[in-house]
Amino acid sequence: MEIVRASVLGFCFGVRRAVELAEKALAENKDKTVYSLGPLIHNENALRALSAKGLITVDEQQVGEIPSESVVIIRAHGVAPSVTDALEAKKCTIIDATCPRVKASQKMVERYSNQNDYVVLTGDRNHGEVIGIAGYAGENFSQIQDYTEAESFDIKDSENKNVILLSQTTYSPKEFEKIESLFRSKFKNLAVMNTICPATSERQEALLELCKKVDGVIVIGGKNSANTKRLYQTAAANCKQAIHVQTTAEIPSDFYKLNTIGITAGASTPDSIIDEVERLLKAGVAGGV
Repeated sequence: MEIVRASVLGFCFGVRRAVELAEKALAENKDKTVYSLGPLIHNENALRALSAKGLITVDEQQVGEIPSESVVIIRAHGVAPSVTDALEAKKCTIIDATCPRVKASQKMVERYSNQNDYVVLTGDRNHGEVIGIAGYAGENFSQIQDYTEAESFDIKDSENKNVILLSQTTYSPKEFEKIESLFRSKFKNLAVMNTICPATSERQEALLELCKKVDGVIVIGGKNSANTKRLYQTAAANCKQAIHVQTTAEIPSDFYKLNTIGITAGASTPDSIIDEVERLLKAGVAGGV
């Protein structure tokens, strides 16, 4: 069996930074409880490892239950300013692990939606990043989920406004391009801010190249990871066999019979899990942890 890794896979800069900040906070605050507002990243294995070191994950709606003067990590996806304000009121030590690219989107939305511009954000409205960015918006703001919503979307008096289009950092590049093309026909004063993280497109492009070389592809990553799900969709559309696994135990026995297997992984997937998948495949051992 030959195993081929995608040229780009696993942790992106923002995720690696968030994990490193969390590990540092845990090491430096052994006498305190360290909280993460929401899952630090979208990978259950990485979260279990951090939990074993003492990290407590709480929902953003539970901010009021966090004791005063606690250590609180803002996860990579970021939060709305109202959440940060609540933590500051409780005199908490805030460790901001928001991805720098998400932070840039937050500032853009805050700036443009509070002047005579209209901001439209594409993305999953239930995703933590989108919720956090929307929290920075003024009145001139809307969020759309996909091209179908974009078709029926309109802005009152748009001819007298600059329309600013941007997206969730892990949004589908193809979907964004379709919406951009539609908006150019709808709004004459359109400015497009391509805020999709290169990590997303780099992994997609590397996967497409990988699919040409292998009999099957294993996509490794959290089941709640948006970019991992899109990797799997691409793999399924471009390779004879594709599977999305979170742990080695989920690798189907059929894959151990393939001659060439490709491996890719979402931006929240730790190196250790990628290595373990490759090790088991090389050993020809079905099962795992």
